[in-house]
Amino acid sequence: MTRDSFRREINREFDAMSGAPSPALSARVRAALAENRPARIGPPVWMAGMAAALIALIIVGVLVASNLNRHQTGIAPGTIPSPSPSPSVVATVTPSVSPSGQASPTSPAGAYDCNSSATSSTGAPQTAFIAAVRTGTHSGYDQVTIEFSTARPADVKFEPQSSATFTGAPSGQSITLAGQDGILITIQGADGHTQYTGPTDFKTNYSELKELRQVQDFEGTVQWALGLAHNGCYAYSFLSNPTRLVIYIKQ
Repeated sequence: MTRDSFRREINREFDAMSGAPSPALSARVRAALAENRPARIGPPVWMAGMAAALIALIIVGVLVASNLNRHQTGIAPGTIPSPSPSPSVVATVTPSVSPSGQASPTSPAGAYDCNSSATSSTGAPQTAFIAAVRTGTHSGYDQVTIEFSTARPADVKFEPQSSATFTGAPSGQSITLAGQDGILITIQGADGHTQYTGPTDFKTNYSELKELRQVQDFEGTVQWALGLAHNGCYAYSFLSNPTRLVIYIKQ
């Protein structure tokens, strides 16, 4: 019996009641109350579902962990293997070493000429006055400089020889210089005494050039003789400002 039906039944009984309450009414009331009393209900369904889901997650986690352990045999738990470092490459540079004291194969004027005569000619009609004569030594070569106060001489000739003995002019006297070999430099169209007042004999004792001496200054011809330590290789060039003849003797 529903609550509405029970309420209507009570109302009819109260309307019909004229005295003491009917015993049947009390029995009906107790029966109706027992019928409409809510039954005890167990735990809610959603709580059971959550418990089942939680158990399933725990089982899946255990399975995944065991699978990883099988694939990573030999790796300590909680460690990540680091990649082995690549071998470093070190470049070794070997410095190039030039031989100490080795003479350069060329001079400031270019390649050396050995044992050969050479002539430089300009055909200049005027006289080239010698103003200065200098010697010097450098790494790889010894040097002779003959400076002119005017233009270049008309002709310059170089004659190597296998001795250090030369003939003086115009006397014809033999002149022996220091060294074993020599070079005779003949300058045509030159004057070696009008303006030049310096020494005419330089005892240098360089590595190759041992002595430089003037052996002729007569009638427009000037000669300088070089006494050398060895069979000399030479090179020469004319430079300007001032005009000068520079001879390089290979050491």
